[in-house]
Parts: sequence; structure tokens; C-alpha cells
Amino acid sequence: MRVVHVVQSLGMGGQERLILDFSRELQKRGHDPIVVSMSPGGALRSEFEGIRVVDVPRKQGFDPIIIARLSKRISELKPDVVHTHNPSPLCYAVPAARALGIRRIVHTKHGASVYGAKSIRVAQLSTRMVTAFVAVSDKTRQQALDKERPSPKITHVIPNGIPLEKFKPDGNARIAMRKELGISDGAFVVGSVGRLFPEKGYDMLMRALAPQLGPHFIIVLAGEGPHRSVIEAAIPEKVKPFVKLVGLRRDVPNLLAGLDLFVLSSLSEGLPLVVPEAMAVGLPIVATAVGGLPEVVPKEVGYLVPSQDEAAFREAVLKVYETREGRLIMGAHARSLALEQYSIGRMTDRYLALYK
Repeated sequence: MRVVHVVQSLGMGGQERLILDFSRELQKRGHDPIVVSMSPGGALRSEFEGIRVVDVPRKQGFDPIIIARLSKRISELKPDVVHTHNPSPLCYAVPAARALGIRRIVHTKHGASVYGAKSIRVAQLSTRMVTAFVAVSDKTRQQALDKERPSPKITHVIPNGIPLEKFKPDGNARIAMRKELGISDGAFVVGSVGRLFPEKGYDMLMRALAPQLGPHFIIVLAGEGPHRSVIEAAIPEKVKPFVKLVGLRRDVPNLLAGLDLFVLSSLSEGLPLVVPEAMAVGLPIVATAVGGLPEVVPKEVGYLVPSQDEAAFREAVLKVYETREGRLIMGAHARSLALEQYSIGRMTDRYLALYK
């Protein structure tokens, strides 16, 4: 089966990593995945080696001929399934595929998509053309029903999956990562991975945990983006040595292995891939109760707090910090849950059943 995924970009984000892992899994099973990117470049592009990538760049702002260009390339690729991801591919690639008479068109909504007044109408019209509309969580499905308005009959919930063989507790990786970052083995290390965008709430994270920071309480934040200066400004000068902003990392499993607690301070989310990854490594979770996170983080695994509530966030982190035995138990529950529910194989099984 030839599956053409259409994505906005190949940047270093959770959705893009999901498409990479999904495509590799499809290849293992004898299928032929092809990725169409609507943006040139992308930090993750080099990792798609062995997977065909086709560029159909979209111009900034209104691009009146992008649908025609997408239609031409998709026609050349002769797909059995066209699978679009998030707003721009929904608005442009779905009409292109429908104009070609392609019968199997699947769209996945990965989070709380942002639309302008005109683009939301286009998205709603395009949604009427898809064969199946997938959301990564029940919360995201409800957002879709309110925003893109697919028929409930064609909506499905398929949680994101991860390659579990990459994500596991690793004592050697823990030692190496801490040595690289200049962190002592006995320090309590809180960490997060994600693009430095306002909706991630990392400035709140810094303000919430700044009073605790010191040689034995460290924050590690991996990612890059336009909000970096705002995050740095939220860190008091005297504790800046205890915050490690490590930029983009291609060794996320090793980075996670060096942590004691994974945190997510987002204002909005779908089902962030990095949470099941952290769980598979055996980390307890403290996160804001947004998007699909309440579906992923039960009380046995960690704590959920209201978005933008600094005091509640700090209190939850301190509960984990103060009880080593308790966090080890939470971490064991987290890994067990990840192995049971969030494998890339399980996710692929469900998509293949939908495609067929």
C-alpha cells in the first residue's frame, strides 16, 4: 500500500517525529510511505533517509495555485491513501486529493489547531471531503467537532505511538548525560523537551521552580524557538547556572534517561509524543491538565495541575522531589502504561485497519 503523508514541515517537532517513526514502521511491514512537505528544509529532514520526501512549497500568505501544484504531485505519486496532518495540509492537500478522485483520504488532528476567520471556513469545507478524521485524544476529538466539524460518523481517536525499543531506563545514558551537562549524580533533575513557543508555558515553569533551584535541583530544557529570550528573562540571575537550555537534541532517549522527573507546562496540547516517551523511560510526570494529557497521565503516574498555576505546579513538583520511593513507584507505573498503550506498532495497526 502506498501512503502519502502531507505535512506542513519537517521541523524538529513531535508531529514530525511521529510521521518519521510511522513511516519507518510502514516500511517494515512492506508498505510504501512517501512524505510531501509544504515547507523546504527542516531540522528533521536528514533523518528521513530511505523514505521518499517530495517538496511542494507553499508561499507565505494566500497561495492561489498551491492546490493545483499539490494535485499534480499527488497524481504523479499514485497513492492508495492520502493522509494529511494538521491545518495547512487539511486546507490544501485534501481538496487536491479529492479533485483527483482519490477514495481514501485520512486527516489527523494533532492538537488545538489555530485558524484565521477565513481559514477556519476552508478547513470546515475540506473536512467534508475526508474519508476519515482522526484525533489523537478524546479532548482533541471534541475540539475537532467544535472547530473543523467532521461528521461524528467518520471521527476516530487513535493515540500517538512511539518506538518503545528506543525509550527505556538506561543507567549508562544517565551517567553520560549528566557528565556532559555538568550535573552531579545526586542532583534532582527536572526536564522537558519541546519547541520554545509561548503555548508551552516554559516561562511559567521557570518562575514556578526558581525558588527551588540550586546545585542539587536542576532544570534541563531541550528545544529551540522564538520564545527563548522570554524564557531566559524569567530565570533569576542568581539561579541561571542551574538551568540548562540545551537547544535542539537528536538524542532525546538519552536526554530523558538523565532526568528524575518530566514536566510539561503547556497552555494547550493534543497528545504530546514526548509524554509517553518519558513514561517509557520510567519517569513520573507533572503536567498541566490541558488537551489530551488527562487521558495519558493517571494519578499513578504523576500529577496534573491547572494551566498557568505557578503555585500548584511547584507544589506538585515538590511532592515528587520529596519522596524518592514514591517517584520510583510512579516511574514504574508510567513505564508499564507506556508499554501497554503507546507503542508505534499498536498505533500503526489501528491506522492500517482504518486505511483498509
